[in-house]
Formats: sequence, C-alpha cells, structure tokens
Amino acid sequence: MLSNAVNQLELVEASTAFNPRQILATDALSRLNERSDWKGWVQLLGHLAVMGISGYLWASQWGNWLVALPALVVYGFTFASMFAALHECAHRTAFVNLQVNDAVCWLAGLFSLYNGTFYRRYHKWHHRFTQIPGKDPELGDPKPTNWREYLLELSGIPWWVGKVRTHVKVARGHVQDYPFLSEGSYDEVVRSTRLQLLVYGGAIALSVALGHPWAFFLYWVLPLAVGQPILRAILMSEHMGCTHDDNPLTNTRTTLTLFPVRFLMWNMPYHAEHHLYPSIPFHALAQAHEQLRPYFAHVEPGYVTVHRNLVTKFDQTAA
Repeated sequence: MLSNAVNQLELVEASTAFNPRQILATDALSRLNERSDWKGWVQLLGHLAVMGISGYLWASQWGNWLVALPALVVYGFTFASMFAALHECAHRTAFVNLQVNDAVCWLAGLFSLYNGTFYRRYHKWHHRFTQIPGKDPELGDPKPTNWREYLLELSGIPWWVGKVRTHVKVARGHVQDYPFLSEGSYDEVVRSTRLQLLVYGGAIALSVALGHPWAFFLYWVLPLAVGQPILRAILMSEHMGCTHDDNPLTNTRTTLTLFPVRFLMWNMPYHAEHHLYPSIPFHALAQAHEQLRPYFAHVEPGYVTVHRNLVTKFDQTAA
C-alpha cells in the first residue's frame, strides 16, 4: 500500500505532467466503459431482493425486536440507497438502453424521495463544476463546520425539509431559480415531479382505503428516515475536506468499505474513480480503482476513518 506522502508526490507529478483524464489509455477506458444489461438487472434485482426480505422481516417480526430492529435498519437503508441506483441511471450507465436507464432512474427516485428527471440535470452540473464554489449545486448546502451542524446533517432532518420544499416548489411550476434546468426542460421536470407526488398521494389513499392508515408511514417514511443517516454519512464523505478546485485527483474521496455497503451503494464508494471517469459503469469501478488508486489524494480505509478525520478538524477549529 502506498503511503499518503508517495500518493501526494505522484499526484503533483501527474497533475503537472498531463491531463488527469488521460491517465487511462483509450483502449483501456473503452473496455471499462462497456455497459451491460445483464449486470444492471442483476444489481437492481439483488437490491430489490434485499429490500423485500428485510421488509418482510420488519413487517412479520413485531415483538421480536432482536430481529425486527436490525431488519428495519437494513430495510430503511435499501430505500435510502436507491439513491445510488438513481445516480447510476442518471448517468445512463447502468443499462445499455437509455429508456431503461431513465425509467429505473425515476422509479429509484420514487423509492428514495428524489425526482430522477430533476436530479439528472442537477447532477450533470455537479460533475461539470465539482467543488467549484458558486457553481457546484451540491455546495449550495453548506458542509458542517462544528459538532451541532454535523449531527444535524447526519440526522437527515435538513435533507427531509429540503426535499419536501423542492418537490412542492417544482410541482407548483417555480423552476426558474435552478440554473441547471434549461427552459426546454421546465415542463418535463414539473410533470415528473407532479406525477411523483401523485403516486405518494395514491399510496396514502390506498393504505387508508384498505384499513391500514399507518402503512405508508410504517413501511416507507419510517424506514427511509432510519436509513437516511447512513446515506448522509456516506455522501458527506465524498467531497467534504477535499480541495475546492477542478482537480479530479484531489477534489473527491474514495472510501474502501465492506461488500454489503458497496453492493447497496452500487459501488459509489469508488467515488474518485467515478468523478475522474463518469462514463465507467458501476460494475467496472473496482477494476478502475486498481489502476487509478496511486493517483488519488484521498483514498481512505473506511467511513469511520473518514469521519474521525472530519470531526477532528472541528475540535482543532474550536481550540
């Protein structure tokens, strides 16, 4: 394993010698870029299978909390981590067919409370202006600078408030404030958001009509709320504490983690690799990591390490 000092030295040499996006040879990148419907469907169906099994245990093991509560955590994270499916399909790299990517993107957003039509355009700007203040839309949500802000962010409360406000605002047709939305996309984004809210309303009405008025809360809202802190911790690790510039070797972090997390997050923990080459589909990111790891400034051995380093900076600032 290369030391951080060696990494930094190679990073400087690489960034001054050539374009970071030309590290991989054209033929090597072409092989990594190959999309696969088979791998996309296996990944999606596997994710849904974990959701179904954990959801069944959560619903059927009431009173047996040694089983029900862990099942709730897993079930909740399968909803929250549908964000990763949304993200992959927003890049249109999960499947070969573009229409399948867009359909799965929208459905994954339905599960995770994102709107796929809106998010695809938002995320395009995030890649175009990664970590550039005033341009990267992700920087519109300030990163925590102290323990209070950090714990509030992990709770997911600001995320819930932001999502509800944005959905309602867009559904009302107020989309002019979003620079990443072109005028030509306004109608599509508004229709998509209205349809999504209509589906939620229909699910609530159906649960009431069937005599289970709490079903929507117990089997979607509560699990998603339980899973959000895990997702917040993962997403916070992607860029926080990295450089605020356009250097893809220093402005994004890869976090090495356990297979269950990598699986449900569709290999998004290989985030530096993804930002350097967004065209590489999820199933090839581990292979790309083996070739690209020496060039990155931020490769951490786990999320505990990442967050320990982040909060240490809070203590240093306070001192």
